[in-house]
Order: sequence, then C-alpha cells, then structure tokens
Amino acid sequence: MTITPKSEMNWQQLASPQADINAAPNFFGELLQETLALTRRLFIQLQRRPSTLVAGIIQPVMWLVLFGALFQNAPKGLFGTTTTNYGQFLAAGIIVFTAFAGALNAGLPVMFDREFGFLNRLLVAPLASRFSIVFASAIFIISQSLLQAAVIVAAAAFLGAGLPDVAGLGAIALIVFLLALGVTAISLGLAFALPGHIELIAVIFVTNLPLLFASTALAPLSFMPQWLQVIATLNPLSYAIEPIRYLYLHSDWGLGSVVMQAPWGNVTFGGALLVLFGFALIALVSIQPRLRRTLA
Repeated sequence: MTITPKSEMNWQQLASPQADINAAPNFFGELLQETLALTRRLFIQLQRRPSTLVAGIIQPVMWLVLFGALFQNAPKGLFGTTTTNYGQFLAAGIIVFTAFAGALNAGLPVMFDREFGFLNRLLVAPLASRFSIVFASAIFIISQSLLQAAVIVAAAAFLGAGLPDVAGLGAIALIVFLLALGVTAISLGLAFALPGHIELIAVIFVTNLPLLFASTALAPLSFMPQWLQVIATLNPLSYAIEPIRYLYLHSDWGLGSVVMQAPWGNVTFGGALLVLFGFALIALVSIQPRLRRTLA
C-alpha cells in the first residue's frame, strides 16, 4: 500500500480544478472583508474629525444661498427660458462641483498614509489583494459625495429650487457616482505617482477653479465666448451639470432629451451619461499600470 505524504496531498488538492473553484469564494470573501475593514477605518477617522464633512456640506450650501441671493433680481429668462430663478439654475452646478472637489481630494488620505508609513505596513501585510486599499478609498469618497449631494438637493428644495421626481433623484445619484468614480480614480493615481502631499495639493488647487469656471456651473453656454464654449463642452463637469439641470427645469425627461447645445451639435441626456461612463472607464484603465507597479 502506497501512502501519500500529507504535503503532497495538499498540493494535489490545490492543483485540482475543484480546489480552484473552492478557492475563488474564499478569495472574494477575504477581499470583501479587507475592503470593509479599511473602509471602516476611514469612516472612524471621519468620525474623529467630523469638521471635514461638515465643512464639505456647509460650504456648497453657502454658495447656493449667497450666489442665489446675488442674482435673485436678475431678469427672467436671463439664464434660460425655463429658469424661474438663479438658485434653480445654480443647484446643478453646486451638486456637481461639490462631488468633483471631494473626489479630487480622494488621494490625500492615501498620500498621508504613504508619508506616515502606514501604507508600507499594509503592503507587507498578508492581504488577499492590495487593491482593497484602493477599493476602500473609492467607497469612502463616493459615499461622501452622495451624502453631500443629498444635502445640497434638500437645501436647494428648501430655498425654492424644486425637487426632481424619484427617477430624477436616481439619475442624479448615478451622475454623481460616475463623476466621483472617475475623478477618484485620477486622484488615487496621482497619490501613488506624485512624490508628496504638497504636490498633490498643488494639483488640486490648480485644477479646482479653472474647471469650475470652464464649465456651465455658473453660466450657460450662450453667455460664453466661442473659445470658452468649446472648452466647456470638453469639460466632463458640463456633462454632469447639464443633465441634472435639465431634471430641475423639466418635469418630462428621457434619454433622448437634449440637455446641451454644443458647438458641434446637440448632446442628449443619454449621450451625457455615456460621456461620463467613458470618462470613468478611461480614468480607471489609465491608473492600472501605476497601481500594478505599486500594489503588485
């Protein structure tokens, strides 16, 4: 009788197809557990420093109140034939820009973990996948963006901007999710590529306001010179702002509704969603080489 050594039996079991099938659920279970644990860590940090979330909510609400009051006496039709007040026009821009600004800061916690040495501890830990670090950061930032969007929608409704229907609120959540996902991916890629947090903060400062003013957040395309119209229609923020604005200004909407008249043609609601989906996909694909070099 031949006795197979225990180590050889384990190797044969692991090499069998059945072992691969059994190992897959274990891997995904461990990945989920790691991601949830790292996400919980970020929320605990937020709980200890709630001022960051409070400031991220108060600032856009102040923008909404102050800018809405600044242009409340503007002639009707100045910002579009269907706009009753500037607050209604501005709400979409504030929602999108708040999500964009929050997602652009997504790389800062990772950068601080790098500089304080905590990231190195995670990289040498026996994780099922080091990509759980990235997944946790993305879940944390996108959750914050959706929460901030909900508060701004409620504040805008209180200030008289109205409230989209249930399907419209779902569409707003989808738009915020796609934009935040793409910008978060870019920010996390920069966090692993740049040498320190000073450089990342510089990128954030240089990017924030130019992208805001080169979009339709504060004024319609018809107000802009031709060269700025071209830039605004290349800006991903405009493709998030205009569908949300259309939801505020029109009770009837669909994927075929024209939400923006670009210099080269009309952009529909569905077309804007495709642009945002493509933007998020390109951002995710573009950071893969950097993440693989750092996390592999």
